Amino acid sequence: MTIPDTAAAAAARAQHVRQRADRPAQRRCAPQAGSRPVARARLADMHLRDADGAAQVEFVGHASVTERAYEMWDSYGPYTEVIAATAFDATLTRPDLDVPLVLGHDQLRRIARTTTGTLDLSIDDGGLLVTARLDPADADVAYIAPKLRARLVDEMSFAFRIESGTWSPDWTQYRIDQVDIHRGDVAIVGYGANPATDAALRQRDGRARALLELAIAGG
Repeated sequence: MTIPDTAAAAAARAQHVRQRADRPAQRRCAPQAGSRPVARARLADMHLRDADGAAQVEFVGHASVTERAYEMWDSYGPYTEVIAATAFDATLTRPDLDVPLVLGHDQLRRIARTTTGTLDLSIDDGGLLVTARLDPADADVAYIAPKLRARLVDEMSFAFRIESGTWSPDWTQYRIDQVDIHRGDVAIVGYGANPATDAALRQRDGRARALLELAIAGG
């Protein structure tokens, strides 16, 4: 099967999509049908240093970088997607906001959650800022920390629903104006597409007194 290029996909979109406000059909992260429709960000550059503090693990990062284009696919082919800087404004103000921090979008591998006070989500100049206070005794925290240290896992992602957006006049780019992240997730994942982010994982142990810091940058 021939994979359409961006120009061919845009031409097909212009012919078949009824309105520019219509959401991408079969939105996904790869050419293959069935790949998950999430936005992702690459993690890199890790540093280890000593620090004082009580036993705890703190993760800080950006699950999404706003106002930067990344490649996506719909039923017609490839296009670029941009998340507006204001896209999270409404969803983050919900009093009942329920979003977990998970591994690989697996809802049974939760390591923090907004409803328990262990996960905070906000918007800064970089995008969707994630701050989580993790339990070092949690098996999933113990599992992921050395993989981040060894750079075996080096990307983040988030799952969400598009509330509104608009196609560009040439049908090659979709701008997401508003998202709903309630009952979605922010995740540590294996591969990503969003081009830039930054983050830090800080691990404090009263006995070991170690701080693991990761700066996360896109690619």
